[in-house]
Order: sequence, then C-alpha cells, then structure tokens
Amino acid sequence: MIVFLRLLGITNAAIWFGAAIFLTFGVGPAFFSADMLSILPRSHAGAAAQIVLERYFVLQYWCGGIALAHLSGEWLYAGRPLRRWVLYLVLGLIGLGLEGGLVMQPKLQKLHLEIYGVRSTPQQREQASKSFKAWHAVAQMANLLVTLGLFVHLLQVTAFTAPGRFLNVNKFRG
Repeated sequence: MIVFLRLLGITNAAIWFGAAIFLTFGVGPAFFSADMLSILPRSHAGAAAQIVLERYFVLQYWCGGIALAHLSGEWLYAGRPLRRWVLYLVLGLIGLGLEGGLVMQPKLQKLHLEIYGVRSTPQQREQASKSFKAWHAVAQMANLLVTLGLFVHLLQVTAFTAPGRFLNVNKFRG
C-alpha cells in the first residue's frame, strides 16, 4: 500500500506539472501562432484557447484533490509526519487554480466577448482590450507561480523520505 501511495503521488505530481508546462509552452502559444491565425481569426483562436483553459482548470482541481488525498494517506496510513510547508504549498496551488478558473477565466471570457462582440462600441472594445491585457498579465503571473510551485511539489514528492512510524517486523533491536 505504501508503494501504491508513493506511485500515486509521483504520478499525480508529474501529470499536474506536465500539464502546466505543456499548456504554457506548447498549447497556449500554438493558438496564436501564424499557422493557427491563418486558419482561424484571432477571435475564434482566443475562444478556442478559453475552452482548452476550462479543461485545464478542471484537471488542476482534480490533481489538487488527489495531492491532498495523497498527503492525507501518507500521514494516516504510512505514519509520515505531515509537513506544514508541503500542505501550505498544495493548498496554495489549489487556491491559485481555483482563482484562475473561477475568477480570472470568467473575467477574461467576458472581456473577450466585449472586444469581439458585434454590439460593442469602439470605446467599449478599447476599454475591454486594455482591461483584458491587464487581467491576462495577472493570469500569466499566477500561471508562472503555479508552475514553479508544481515544480517544487514534484521535487518534494519524488524526494527520498524517511520511513514512517512502523518498523519492519523482521528487524530485531539489540
């Protein structure tokens, strides 16, 4: 069971970190590349990117929940002490993920609709564009913090840890 818990934690951290790297350096730039913009207009490419981001945030929620379950499982089952900084790191990553998916992303979607909306006036488009750039910068900074935090989490999960409170029954003290 301890091996399963460790494998679960490492796999979850690797998927979580890998998804953040892939989204940031692979998928995100692809939506606004010259190749994509030759196929789709910028408004449609942005809308498609938002759909992918919605799925990414759902993945973040799941990975965060699994990370909490993993920490709890190691503490309860394996008897490993629960380090506060690791717990705070995971809770912080979950919090940033929730804020990104439930606060920033809906705001960016609304602004995107204002920028490219048929009924928007030129003044509304200009104001929405300025606001979108500011919110997008904040979202990118949050994404950078999450990616760095996920790297630390992955290092922490894969690091060798001391055995738990249970001793091997085949070892005698003497």
